[in-house]
Formats: sequence, C-alpha cells, structure tokens
Amino acid sequence: MHAPTPSPSAPAAAVARSRQIAVASLLALIALGLVWELWLAPVRPGGSWLALKVLPLTLPLAGLLKNRMYTYRWLSLMVWLYAAEGAVRASSDRGLSAWLAGLELLLCIVLFAACTHHIRSRLKAAGKEAIAADAARRAAEGGFPADPVPPSSS
Repeated sequence: MHAPTPSPSAPAAAVARSRQIAVASLLALIALGLVWELWLAPVRPGGSWLALKVLPLTLPLAGLLKNRMYTYRWLSLMVWLYAAEGAVRASSDRGLSAWLAGLELLLCIVLFAACTHHIRSRLKAAGKEAIAADAARRAAEGGFPADPVPPSSS
C-alpha cells in the first residue's frame, strides 16, 4: 500500500496557518505592551513612556500582512529583545506586572515559532517546486516525458 501523499494545498495551508498565528501573536504583543504600560501595571501611576516600546513592533506588521519572507526572518530575530524584557521583568517585578511579563515572554515564543515555521514551510515548498521545474526542464531537453522514472536504455 502506498502512503497517502499530502495534497498540493497542504504546504499552502501550513503557510497560511503560520501567517495567521504570527500576525495574531504580533497584534497581541502590541496590545499587551500598550495595556500593560498605560493602564494595568505601569511603571509610574497614570502610565509611562515605556509604552513606546511597542512602536518597533508595528513596523513588521505590514510585511507580515504582505507575506514578505524577509520580514518573517528579521522579526524572528527582533522578537528576542522583547522576550529578554519579559524574562527580566517576570523575574524582577512583583504582582500583576510579573504575570504580564510572563505573558509577554509566552507571546514572543509563539511569535518566534510561527515565524520560523512559516519560513521553513515556504522554503520547503519552494524547494519542491524548483525540483519539479528542474525535472521538467531536463525532460524537455532529453525529449522524454517529465516522469520521475527515466526511460530505460533497452
């Protein structure tokens, strides 16, 4: 028996799902940063300028929505700055602020995982397309049909 082959839309579905998770976790990270520093547990009563830390997170949003591979790559590196802040504040702050820092760290890990899964899925799909295109080109050059089994020499 042959193992079921994944449908051609399986890589596209994985890419779409990882994109949705990346966008959702980035939006959640932005919202968390604003709510945390302005209302829930600001450093100073009444809100703090630390809320501006979310501004760099707004830059990759357009690239994620436009499905730009380069954005996923640099965002997967930039998110570790926020993960470091979450880890430090989770261990040094007390009360609600420590819980919010833990949530920030969790969202950073989810965002990183979604970005890396998205990158890997797209590169894997591109690799399969390149192999198929190369096989078709070789078949056309050799004058035989594009089949994974080469013609026998007998």
